[in-house]
Parts: sequence; C-alpha cells; structure tokens
Amino acid sequence: MSVLALAFMQRALVAALLSGLMSPAVGTYVVQRRLSLLGDGLGHVAIAGVGLALVTGWAPTPVAIIICVIGAVAIELARQSGKAPADVGLAILFYGGLATGVLMAGISGRGTGVLSQYLFGSLTTVNFSDVIVVAVMAVVIVALCLGLAPQLFAVCADEDYARSQGLPVRALELCIVVMASVTVGVSMRTVGLLLVSAMMVVPAAAANNLVTGFHRSLLTSMGIGLAVSAVGVIGSYYWNTASGATIVVSAIVVFMVSAPVGSWLNRRRSLMSADDPIVRAASGHDPCGRTRVAAGARGVRHVQHGDHVDHLPTTDSGVPAEVPDP
Repeated sequence: MSVLALAFMQRALVAALLSGLMSPAVGTYVVQRRLSLLGDGLGHVAIAGVGLALVTGWAPTPVAIIICVIGAVAIELARQSGKAPADVGLAILFYGGLATGVLMAGISGRGTGVLSQYLFGSLTTVNFSDVIVVAVMAVVIVALCLGLAPQLFAVCADEDYARSQGLPVRALELCIVVMASVTVGVSMRTVGLLLVSAMMVVPAAAANNLVTGFHRSLLTSMGIGLAVSAVGVIGSYYWNTASGATIVVSAIVVFMVSAPVGSWLNRRRSLMSADDPIVRAASGHDPCGRTRVAAGARGVRHVQHGDHVDHLPTTDSGVPAEVPDP
C-alpha cells in the first residue's frame, strides 16, 4: 500500500511540509541575529503552555502559542531595555518554562508522560483542524518573512544602521521573536518542542554553506526544509522511526553534505572571479601583473605598482592604453 493512500499520512505530510517551509524562513533571521538557541528557549516556554492547557482543559496548541508569544515578548522587551542580557533571558526561558510545564502537568493529574507527544512530536495524530491551523499560520509567517525581508535583514545585520535609516527597530525585533514563538507553538505536533529549534537553524546554516546573498539563502533554506520534511515523514513510515527525529536527522545530513560542497563552490567562485578581467579591473588590482583590460573597457586608468599593474576606475572615456611590463 502506498504511504500517500493513508489519510493520516496525508495529513502528516501536509503539516510537516508547512512546518518545514515556515521554520527555516523564521530561522534565517534568528541565525542572522546569532540567537540560534532562541527556539529551544521558546520550546520550553511552550511546555508551560501545554501544562496550562492540561490544567484548564483547553486546546494545547493555541494556549502554547499564546504563552510562547507572551514569554518571548517579555524577554525581548527586557533585553531591549537593558534589564536582562540575552543569555540570562534565554536561561529564564529554558528553566522557567520547563519547570512550570512539568509542575502543571503534575497538578492536572495526568503526569509528565502526556507531555512526550509535544516534546518529540506526534505527526500521525494530527487531525484536519490541526492542519488548518498550521496552514493559516504558515501563510502568515512566510508572507511576513518574504514581504519584510529587507527591513528584517537590516535589523539583524546592523541595528544601528537600520535605526539611522528610520526603521522601527524595536517593532521589527519584536516581530521576529513573535514569528519564532508562533512557529514553535505550531510545530510542536510535527517535529516536537525539543527539536523545532533544529528545523529553524540547521536548514538556514546549510543554505549559508551553499549560496551567497541573503535572499538566496532564505529561499534555499525554505527549499531544504521542504525536502527534509518530505524525506522525514515518508522515511519514518518505512523505517518505523519517530517522524520528528527523522526530519531533524535528515536536515543534519544535508548540513554535513553542504559543508564540503559549499567549500568547493566557494573555490570555484574565487577561480572564476580571478579569471575575469572585468572583475580584476573593478577591484583595482591585477595580482598576475597583466597589462590589459578586456577590450572596450572604459573609465580605467593603469598605474604601475611594483611588480604588477593596478587598474583604477576613472571618469575618463575611451579605451585605456596598454602599460608595458616592468
């Protein structure tokens, strides 16, 4: 029987693909901000939300998302005000959320065993309403990540520069942590709260190995997330393994392969740039001591510099003259 002929596997695959698209999109900004452990901290806060849901009898996913957002916003505001360093804030997220969740699970009388499906994911138990929630949140998160890409990247790369350009830095920083919180809460049924951080970080890191440029990295990380999610869900069915763990291990394998491939691609780009006379002219330096620029090049002045020739851009027009070798 084909795996896709089973209704529960269809729901599991759709939910995993949506999470695989959403998590790296947010994770790209998290990695840029050097907050790779943020997902772990938010995952522990979501455990507190699950514990609260067990005590009150409410639906776990919405409660976990709300608690996650409140905790993340509180820590981010404290960090921005200088009242709590980033590492202290993450520590509070880690230990406070985990302890509160376990405590509430005990109060509910259901013990800590019920938390396992949220800690490690339970794709096969995803129902149609869960898929709808994941789909709606994925559309919102991906739209924000792509639509606000220039502003969010500016904040992640250089807060001072972004502030000098008139960008609402605090609001954009809050936007990132809120999107990360929603992603963690939504993905707890797919890869689990303990593993969702890996899906936010590993595809983004693998994409950084393979491509250059922020937008390429963002799109590549989302593609990797989709691929490893599909492989993880289908592979877990045939290998009889946990779906969340299989997805994360697949992502790590991609990262391990991307490291040597990325090194080879970087060397190839360097060689291509070194052989391009226009690139040498634009850089103003010819390490090989060559005396000519590509035919028809304009606005370049040749200056003898020791044992080589520098090609300096100028405002002059016309074909530059040849400079003799020393």
